[in-house]
Amino acid sequence: MKKISFVLAGLCATLIGAAHAQEKPTVQFIATGGTIAMKIDPVKKAPVPAISGDDLLATVPGVAEFAKIEVNNLSNVPSDYMDPPRWIELSKAVSTAVQRPEVSGVIVSHGTDTLEETAFWLDLTVQSDKPIVLIGAQRNASSSDFDGPRNLLNAVRIAVDEQAKGKGTMLAMNNQINAARHVTKTHTANVETFQSGDYGFLGEVYPDRVIFAREPLRRQHIAISAETMPRVDIVAMYGGADGSLLRSAVDQGAKGIVVQALGMGNMNKPMFEAVKYALEKQIPVVISTRVYNGRVMANYGFEGGGKTTADAGAVMAGNLSPQKARILLMLLLQSGKSGKEDLQAAFDAM
Repeated sequence: MKKISFVLAGLCATLIGAAHAQEKPTVQFIATGGTIAMKIDPVKKAPVPAISGDDLLATVPGVAEFAKIEVNNLSNVPSDYMDPPRWIELSKAVSTAVQRPEVSGVIVSHGTDTLEETAFWLDLTVQSDKPIVLIGAQRNASSSDFDGPRNLLNAVRIAVDEQAKGKGTMLAMNNQINAARHVTKTHTANVETFQSGDYGFLGEVYPDRVIFAREPLRRQHIAISAETMPRVDIVAMYGGADGSLLRSAVDQGAKGIVVQALGMGNMNKPMFEAVKYALEKQIPVVISTRVYNGRVMANYGFEGGGKTTADAGAVMAGNLSPQKARILLMLLLQSGKSGKEDLQAAFDAM
């Protein structure tokens, strides 16, 4: 009888162990393309889209230790091709995934050129406490030091980590975790390209554990309520700008304008006159800056200074970059907000 008991106990332990192995959390991996999905084409002798999400996953067998991975090959395009229709499609895919109770988090692979824009879009449009982790690669899959596999493994570990809940959309590359709200690409080739300026990383991924040091506080959700997004253009201010590009954008049908201004949100007289031209036609204008750190303010009182544009009816973007200010303005307009008071309140909340 004792021998039978030992056998039964061993069998139960084996079955329990197998059950626990099957209880790995589920993570959905949505592949969209980018350098992380490229290889060197022997004819073009340049990186081109070549591998699927399944192919990338196969390079990281270690992920099975942390989660069961579902692959959704949504697209395979350079991130330079990302646009509002693709963002809407991606938001739907991510939202569908996080609504499933068995899914612990979602990973999105993406090109680095517009990675920060897509991350911010998802942070605004997907409402969930589950981690959404974006990854990319600075080196293509033909490179001997391809950084895609490590970034994918780190993203899986973040997606199943309890600490990652409630932190919104994050970007995980080079063992560093950045918040979608603050992150930007700072180098064309370096693997440590993504930085968060004055605000710093959310955390880091180490071989033994994931460490978070802070969390993003200034976040908001804007539901997608339209099938197409209103056209919003970015117009750069530079020495000698004459405002003609801004006027042209208005005449060509832009529903909103973001000015990439100078300093705290300043511009010359011709650009200021163009801003007033847009405002007179009831086209909202948001003032951002080309400066990496700091915020725009209604500060300088000369013609074209931040105070004069704010007094004329323009909205101050705070410290949102022009590309992220465009996304926020686009989503606000599609939700029916177009007055200065409502727009400024939304930008101030960021």
